[in-house]
Amino acid sequence: MSRSIKKGVFLHKSLFLKIKNNKLENIKTWSRNSTIIPDMIGININIHNGKLFKKVFIVEDMIGCKLGEFSFTRKFKSHSKKIKRKKK
Repeated sequence: MSRSIKKGVFLHKSLFLKIKNNKLENIKTWSRNSTIIPDMIGININIHNGKLFKKVFIVEDMIGCKLGEFSFTRKFKSHSKKIKRKKK
């Protein structure tokens, strides 16, 4: 379910201030639920995934998505492959 238009997008206050002040530097954030806005285009943001920070470069196609969508919290291990046996 999407957020109400009346409320607007969510962007953490401290993250918004960092974007306005430090346009060119890397920004560290723990706010995975913040929405990507057009002011963030071209910025490297380090998003915390629970263990370490993942570096994400913001491009135009990401606008409207949440920051957490680009920093996975779980590591996917592939499913086991079935071994084909020769018939006798």
